[in-house]
Amino acid sequence: MIDLSPHVRPGIGVWWSQAGAEPTPLVHALLDQADDLGPVRAFCGLSWDQRLVRELPSSVSLSSYGALGQLRRLSRAGRLNVVPCHYSALPRLFAEGALPADVGFVQVSPPDAAGTCSLGIGVDYIADAIAHTPVLIAEINRRMPVTAGAARLPLSRFAAVVETDRPVGEAPARPADDVEQAIARNVAELIEDGDTLQMGVGSLPAAVLDRLAGHQDLGFHTGMISDGVLSLVEKGVLTGARKEIDPGLIVTGAALGSSELYERLGDLPVEFRPASYTHSPATLSRLRSLVSINSAIEVDLTGQVCSERRRGDYIGAIGGQVDFSRAAALTGARSIITLRATSGENSTIVPTPTGPVTTGRSDVDIVVTEHGAAHLRGCDLPERTRRLTAIAGPEHRDALSRAAIQ
Repeated sequence: MIDLSPHVRPGIGVWWSQAGAEPTPLVHALLDQADDLGPVRAFCGLSWDQRLVRELPSSVSLSSYGALGQLRRLSRAGRLNVVPCHYSALPRLFAEGALPADVGFVQVSPPDAAGTCSLGIGVDYIADAIAHTPVLIAEINRRMPVTAGAARLPLSRFAAVVETDRPVGEAPARPADDVEQAIARNVAELIEDGDTLQMGVGSLPAAVLDRLAGHQDLGFHTGMISDGVLSLVEKGVLTGARKEIDPGLIVTGAALGSSELYERLGDLPVEFRPASYTHSPATLSRLRSLVSINSAIEVDLTGQVCSERRRGDYIGAIGGQVDFSRAAALTGARSIITLRATSGENSTIVPTPTGPVTTGRSDVDIVVTEHGAAHLRGCDLPERTRRLTAIAGPEHRDALSRAAIQ
């Protein structure tokens, strides 16, 4: 095990890569040595590390931009400090010292002949944070693929390294259920040939991608890609030929999928860029064909979106939703918000928000449930209410109509 004591001192701040690029051996070393290292402030994004959740020492104060993956459990236990910010703000927050950035843990590819390493599938906020982090410690994983688009790191940049040969973290796989398939069908009908898509990862985005096989010249500019891009590239659908910038390229900050996706990244026209590019308003404003597809926990009868909390529990994030939704609605093609019409016995279309408003109603063009699509662009408030009520669960529509009258 690597000894962190020469680099991690009491009171300092540590960040590490997220999702499939999470440097698990380094994180576990921090957990094992935390009591001896003294109080540490830490920051990470999406994590699937169950040990991090089960064994987070009291001496480690953990923050994140949202409660994603296993971090939801930490949030429910009161052990996660959520920083409510747009994903596009992360580079600035690191630059200003608002987020922990004394030491960074990264997972990288083996060095090439010039002695430089690729950040592989996890460029996103890491590439921006590195510039403001004096000490980097690397897990050099023999199985981390080399990716294009971001600057490589020389071995001399690392204060210490640990070498591994382990599978790169894969996304938990779950097939889309009937409700998600219905939502995906409704979303696919809104996509036009030549659109440039932004969407997240998971069973619903995967189901949407599956239904786009008949389209032509679609592009991709997003924060994270998954396996769904493979088949669309193979079928000649995802060409990026009509993109206003980066034509022919899939642009992303990270990948989260299967080992097949990781192994084939070198064969795909994909470039990994930092958040300061993928989520930048200046970048997104140039994509006139941009269609954003994001999910919600609930939407109120005027179109306001909550994607962070449900019944008091933090289970989501602001993330890049506002960055992409605003760009798609203002300078792009269209902004789409998806959600199930019900959660348990409760309607997700609500008279008033029960949680914080993540995305304002002015940045939402279309809301989609399994019951249809509510086109909101240009509609006044009464018409928005009527259209949103129409795509709510049938058992809740009368109550929503009565609430709208009051």
